[in-house]
Amino acid sequence: MTEGLPMAVPDPALPRRVRIHEVGPRDGLQNEQATVPTEVKAEFIHRLAAAGLDTIEATSFVHPKWVPQLADAERLMPLLGDVGAHLPVLVPNTRGLERALALGVREIAVFGSATESFAKANLNRTVDESLEMFAPVVAAAREAGATVRGYLSMCFGDPWEGPVPPAQVVRVGRRLLELGCDQLSLGDTIGVATPGHVTALLTALNQAGVATGQLAVHFHDTYGQALANTLAALRHGVTTIDASAGGLGGCPYAKSATGNLATEDLVWMLHGLGIETGVDLGRLTATSVWMADRLGRPSPSRTVRALSHQES
Repeated sequence: MTEGLPMAVPDPALPRRVRIHEVGPRDGLQNEQATVPTEVKAEFIHRLAAAGLDTIEATSFVHPKWVPQLADAERLMPLLGDVGAHLPVLVPNTRGLERALALGVREIAVFGSATESFAKANLNRTVDESLEMFAPVVAAAREAGATVRGYLSMCFGDPWEGPVPPAQVVRVGRRLLELGCDQLSLGDTIGVATPGHVTALLTALNQAGVATGQLAVHFHDTYGQALANTLAALRHGVTTIDASAGGLGGCPYAKSATGNLATEDLVWMLHGLGIETGVDLGRLTATSVWMADRLGRPSPSRTVRALSHQES
């Protein structure tokens, strides 16, 4: 660790504290070629919590046929009872919700698409059909006392359809919130967003009656824009940022999607801006080095490499 760095230089125009929604154990590991042992996943989550991350997306209750890397959800969750963090999970349908609720899960997420092409590739449904599928899931989750996060993918660009107009994202995003989602996470699934586009979409959502406090952002770093886009979101007032420890992840249904914004890179920037996160960067970096060793390759996170002296 470089002692005393980064130097904190607060910007009064930015939020004083940011909540990091850690997605590495789910969104990161789902894209691995090899299946990570359940015990390794459990230790990964415990280490992330010990580093100060208080929201860690643990797994997905999707059918093993579609995401075999997360087929062990029922075995994993009982190993996390004392982790001391919020542990939301992704559920694709009513059956997935029932499985999650049976294990005591009370924070869930559904995963929609702003574009027809990706809805077809990911869910084998149209956008409107997928919203119809989510309606009873969200209703049942709320009735069970669970909070619900709505992921919206392809908010900035789609590999089949190209640029995605903000109005299209607003329409689907509002529908997810109207169904009962507590929060809407805006996904740049293939990493094509730029700061002006981020600001334009956030502004369009506000103008449509969606409060900034209901929004989170989820950036991929395909073109090196994730931190710049995050800063644009921060300037707009967004205080929940999705990130993945070590930069793990991609998307199994969008081959041009590379890794998520690395949590370490995000924390380095936030701490340099004087923004509180509650995260111990040294412990987080050590965790990602540990996981990279388990995966047999160095972390793509530049901060992890700089602080741990990993080779490319």
